[in-house]
Amino acid sequence: MFLLVVFLACVAVSLAATWHVRNFANARGWTDAPRTNRHLHSIPVPRLGGVAICFTCVTAVLLAIGIPRFFGQQPLFPANPALALLGPAFLVFLLGLVDDLRALSPWWKVAIESLAAVWLYAGGFGVHNLGLIFRGHSLHSIYGLPLTVLWVLLITNAFNLIDGLDGLAAGSALFSTVVLLVLSLAVPNSLVAFLAAALAGATLGFLRFNFHPATIFLGDSGSLFIGFMLAALALAGSQLAPTIVAVAIPLVSLGFPILDVVLAVARRFLTGKPLFDGDGNHIHHKLLRRGFSQRDAVLVLYAVTAGFGFLSLLLLQERRTIALVLSVIGIGIFLGIQQLRYQEFAELLSTLQRVPRRRQILANHVAIRHGAELLQTCHTFGAICRVLQETLEPIGFDAIRIQKLGKDGLPAAAIYPLQHGSQGSLFFGWSGGELDKASWELRLELVTSSKNRWGYFSIIRLSNQEPLLLDVNILTEHLRKPLSDAVDRVTGLLEAPEAEVRARENRRSMAVGTGAD
Repeated sequence: MFLLVVFLACVAVSLAATWHVRNFANARGWTDAPRTNRHLHSIPVPRLGGVAICFTCVTAVLLAIGIPRFFGQQPLFPANPALALLGPAFLVFLLGLVDDLRALSPWWKVAIESLAAVWLYAGGFGVHNLGLIFRGHSLHSIYGLPLTVLWVLLITNAFNLIDGLDGLAAGSALFSTVVLLVLSLAVPNSLVAFLAAALAGATLGFLRFNFHPATIFLGDSGSLFIGFMLAALALAGSQLAPTIVAVAIPLVSLGFPILDVVLAVARRFLTGKPLFDGDGNHIHHKLLRRGFSQRDAVLVLYAVTAGFGFLSLLLLQERRTIALVLSVIGIGIFLGIQQLRYQEFAELLSTLQRVPRRRQILANHVAIRHGAELLQTCHTFGAICRVLQETLEPIGFDAIRIQKLGKDGLPAAAIYPLQHGSQGSLFFGWSGGELDKASWELRLELVTSSKNRWGYFSIIRLSNQEPLLLDVNILTEHLRKPLSDAVDRVTGLLEAPEAEVRARENRRSMAVGTGAD
């Protein structure tokens, strides 16, 4: 009953505080105008919603400590742990407030958030036990402190990243806070229960003005404060909880923001983009591109967050269900990512599928290098075509096309098995298909060793049903030059004056005769 009163009182205080902060910011022009395509609002909106939430939570804690002491009674929870948790949270709030008013470097934000995490660990709230791995033994600070900093950075910035739609971050935080409240009641922890009730009430009161269409945003002061508080409450709630609860429930209950930040880091790593650069490919952006309205996208993600919360509470009821719960989560995440159509992960999957074929890719590259060597000994178009067919047909190509710069004028007998095509081109196919219906053609300029531009050479595929197990660059690096020299050499022989050809044949005959003697 007491927690219900705390919750309702914080809702009322947050409603009044948010209303005043919004009007105060609007009156002084402290608003955020849309600047990039990632900003979905169309009019300037204040970004100081975190002020109302932080004010509500801090006021609730101070009153809960001060009023009982004023009447000579024992507070519901010890003051020192509460202040040890609230102190670093207030530091993170100030960081976000400064960032809202004057943009800070991402490295400054990480540094101060890490400092707050160290402060939190020093106050007794940190990763002290990973019983699933270390069988219940306490972690030394050399391991526990870095893990605590990593956890705080992950959750704090996760809520900052998902704060892209009206009401998304605040609503998701509300669901996660309720889960932590239930956990603190099941595994009694009066401090976590009180703070969770206060944070839930403050968030719900703010959500009245933040749901679409929002008239005030959380800002970094709000999203960072909420994220840090949830990270800290998860650590504080795990102090008295059994191992499985301490490790699994916080991870699962905060599954949605964790998933979004992991996807963002993975996407930026795969594409070589800076990790701290914002983009328009978060989960909520993907839903908008699929045709969801802002309101519908937020409701869908509320359902996802609630689903994570429900699964985490199942672990509380029956700890042996962890394998089943994690399996359901894994399958759900896999199917969800497929539906969101992240091109980065589609390419990664395609690359992994090609790994077993590396041997065939190696063989194809060796075949092209070997074909390049054979082209250096070719003196007729027939020999060139035979080498190219033997090299390219096993790889998956179906034909070649040659286009000379200027008029060709070579007789059909001299270029056999090449055939005359449209616009003076020569072609040779070995698959029997219609080249005009080819689905893939790679065109390379033929440049000889003496830098003469002879013309163009095309490699043709009639179908793309089978993947091309080849690095296309190897064609330009190893095949183009010897092919250019071979074509130029053969063409030079065919275009030489008849007398020169006869003299060359006589010299060859004399040489053969001398060798016979």
